[in-house]
Amino acid sequence: MGIESKYIWMNGELVDFDKATIHFLTPALHYGAGVFEGIRCYPTKQGPAVFRNKEHVQRLFNSARVFGFRDIPYSEKEIMDAIKLTISVNGFESCYIRPVMYLTDGGWNLTVDSGKVGVAIAVWEWANYLGEKALNEGIRANISSFTRHHPNVMMTKAKITGNYSNSVLAKTESVRLGFDEAILLDPQGYVAECTGENLFVVRNGVIYTPPTAPVLMGITRDSIVTLCDELGINVVEQQISRDQLYIADEVFVCGTAAECIGLREIDFRKIGDGKTGPITKAVQKVFHQVLRGEHPRCTEWMDYLQTPVESLVMAENRVA
Repeated sequence: MGIESKYIWMNGELVDFDKATIHFLTPALHYGAGVFEGIRCYPTKQGPAVFRNKEHVQRLFNSARVFGFRDIPYSEKEIMDAIKLTISVNGFESCYIRPVMYLTDGGWNLTVDSGKVGVAIAVWEWANYLGEKALNEGIRANISSFTRHHPNVMMTKAKITGNYSNSVLAKTESVRLGFDEAILLDPQGYVAECTGENLFVVRNGVIYTPPTAPVLMGITRDSIVTLCDELGINVVEQQISRDQLYIADEVFVCGTAAECIGLREIDFRKIGDGKTGPITKAVQKVFHQVLRGEHPRCTEWMDYLQTPVESLVMAENRVA
């Protein structure tokens, strides 16, 4: 996966890709002291647009507050604009977006108050996280030997960089075992989520999804629930046991990187008929209509970029 671009936005300036570095002794590197977001920009007939930019940036700031950052040097609006600027100056129409707030200039006594908050935004061209083939065929997953964080051990509503060691351990184990993705159980033994996606189970025409207490409240998850309601498909939040996955008609996952993908097999057990099911396909179809700018929800969810000329004028004096 290539993540190169021309510029990365760092602390208010556009920096050449090769110069966008931090010092080895930045405490965020040593302690996982940072928060981040994963966002996407899509090409539409109206031009490139960021999917739910406002909601993602709000969650970035909420993650920062949960982690304890107090003095964030930029407003939500400034970060939203910086995201669109960074995409524009790199000339991308379709890309993945990674804003990060990280502890710098202090923090070696394990408190966030002794350091400062740095902010950076990178963008790069990225196809579907789990592969285009997965859209039609679905993927294989297993129940991980690693448990999803307890809500009072790590803050599960925040995208804290250090939290994702849990996901790295689980995903690495699953891939080494020959699977595409890992499903983590919560501390009570119920289904929580995957390493980077929320999970849905289809049974007798109804979609079930775990309650939000132990999981990240995904923005893609919220979008899927909203679209299902408009399609007339009932979505129920309730605890899901591991064995309920095995007897489901369909199972699918969603997230910014993965988008919406079916699971064809879990723990060597075929799910449904072993391929992406009809309800999952219906959800995929309407979700992709939104991403292409072909759905009424676009007016609310898609944040369109400025024209290239406007973006370059904005950037003229901001390249470091």
